[in-house]
Amino acid sequence: QVQLVEAGGGLVQPGGSLRLSCAASGRDFSSYAMAWFRQAPGKEREFVATISWNGGSTYYADSVKGRFTISRDNAKYMVYLQMNSLKPEDTAVYYCAADRSNMRLRFGASFAEFWGQGTQVTVSS
Repeated sequence: QVQLVEAGGGLVQPGGSLRLSCAASGRDFSSYAMAWFRQAPGKEREFVATISWNGGSTYYADSVKGRFTISRDNAKYMVYLQMNSLKPEDTAVYYCAADRSNMRLRFGASFAEFWGQGTQVTVSS
């Protein structure tokens, strides 16, 4: 069992930066691939970024590639999403997710075993 709690969301202007964090609890955290998803009003939950068990591999959605960076610190049971050059279309609730199978989270939300409660990110001038 893994419990996930997101934090760091808020209001930011276009072009600004924000860092989201996901605090995890569970004895086997390092065995889980982690990912960030987001969901805007009226839209389906979409993949943003994922990172492998040991942080050695990452994968990003085309829409955020070059702007967002996912990282993890297994010693602190934390996952991060650094978001730069934010755009209004990045506005969404951002969710942290975990899965035992390495790197398949990039294929969709249905592969997630555990979810956090989400944190709101609003990009607006």
